[in-house]
Amino acid sequence: MNEALPDVPEVRVVGLPQLTSGFDLVERLDLAMHLKVHGPLDPLGGEQLAQLAERINLRGRGGAGFPFHKKLRSVAESAIKRGVRPVVVVNGSEDEPACRKDTVLINRAPHLILDGALLCAEALGARTLVIGVTRESTQRSMEAALAERGLSNSRRSALRAWVQRNPVRMVTGAAASLIRSVDGGPAIPPGRKISASQSGVGGAPTLLSNAETFAQLAIAARIGPERYGNTGLYDEPGTVMLTVSGAVARPMVIEVPTGVPLRYVLQLAGAPPVPQGVLTGGYHGKWIDAATVNEAIVSRNSLDAVGGSLGAGAILPISQETCPLGESLRVAQWLAEESAGQCGPCYLGLPAAARGMEDILNGGGPAALEALKQVAKNVKRRGACSHPDGSAMFLESTIKAFTDDLAAHVLGNGCGRPVEGVLPLFEGGRAPTGVPGGAEPAETGASRQKIYVDWTLCRGHGLCADILPEVFELGADGFPTVAQAQVPRYAEAKALRAVRRCPALALRIEEDTRGQAPSRNLPVLSQGRGRRALGR
Repeated sequence: MNEALPDVPEVRVVGLPQLTSGFDLVERLDLAMHLKVHGPLDPLGGEQLAQLAERINLRGRGGAGFPFHKKLRSVAESAIKRGVRPVVVVNGSEDEPACRKDTVLINRAPHLILDGALLCAEALGARTLVIGVTRESTQRSMEAALAERGLSNSRRSALRAWVQRNPVRMVTGAAASLIRSVDGGPAIPPGRKISASQSGVGGAPTLLSNAETFAQLAIAARIGPERYGNTGLYDEPGTVMLTVSGAVARPMVIEVPTGVPLRYVLQLAGAPPVPQGVLTGGYHGKWIDAATVNEAIVSRNSLDAVGGSLGAGAILPISQETCPLGESLRVAQWLAEESAGQCGPCYLGLPAAARGMEDILNGGGPAALEALKQVAKNVKRRGACSHPDGSAMFLESTIKAFTDDLAAHVLGNGCGRPVEGVLPLFEGGRAPTGVPGGAEPAETGASRQKIYVDWTLCRGHGLCADILPEVFELGADGFPTVAQAQVPRYAEAKALRAVRRCPALALRIEEDTRGQAPSRNLPVLSQGRGRRALGR
């Protein structure tokens, strides 16, 4: 069984180090050592910075890969148009069990990240800088780095800077979750998609990118686009930070120039010579098979071309001796547990997808496979954040990559191989909870109320899905896809509204009386009482 990765695993470099310069000298570069290794950094104007980012084709390294120069210009234009000061946010939330590159940078080279963030803050005229983290080690390192630079959250400071600590959860890493937490709310997506460049922290235009992105910008600003472009590929210059784990002898974070063969990276970590498959991009990524590994190089475009994904930079091979569907089921179950409980595609769809994968493994046959495909299709592009989309992509990639094993489970008695647990998860399969900055469990979990659909009355008006998308989604026939569901505690009021407004009076809410008595209840409406209440 593979243990959880430490915050700072072994760090290696291929070629000349850039982001990892000085790692061979000290465990953590404080400000004095940082300046000795990297030298001073001159400020740049806003357009100069945007042109630099454009010339080196800098894209966000958190997974989405959005061009940084477009984000920078969008924030500047919005701030000028509205006449407000923008905000700069560093997203150091790295809450996937298989990702550690940003955690390594924050723990060992925090000032390189601050260099890039402060360049942007000065160029944009920002007066607020926030660094979002989720681990105690990253909080300590970044708070120490701010203190070493004399930065604080004092109202008298020219630039107010602080570290925002949030819970270790998959959805915490979403930009909207971090912004919401900075504004004093829970670290979960708000349920509506708004561009941070237009309206972020406090409603101000916000430049938000992940830790490695700011560090890459700081390197490029020091050495210039020409020297930066001498490393790596012409169209994707520079280096990439990868986390390599799974079935490897030495889990590690490795800095490599773009263009390095993927098989070479796997060899460095001690992966099997012929892996059964390699998960690229992490748990929101895609599988590639052993033959494809030999074609792939480390670059966003190359991995996309062979059906993989650079994503958040996680690379996870598995051996020929383990069941790939069983390994993927463990991840699917963890992804389902990581739901913020805000929308039906995530709160209901991801557990249903995990159950579908389990049905396949338990001999559910072709019907189980078709059900899984349908669930994965239904959750995409319907969530409050990208978590359902990324999870669906992972599941679809799994059933596409391992066709032989899938056939053995669907049409036969299984592949006969064990599940070794080589894909790292947090202890117990779940992330730690209860750290400051997150929503209270009572507010984000399920209440003791269940909502039911009476099929003898339902006429497929679809109003329930409009009012309560956390619970209801409509199938191809226009009717709800579930007959009963637990109500998230924060959505209790909306559930009651859905009951009262159902034109066919087909909904009811009942208390789940199992276990101890609830501390607060929604009105318990039987069908008859519900009709009378609605008739008033």
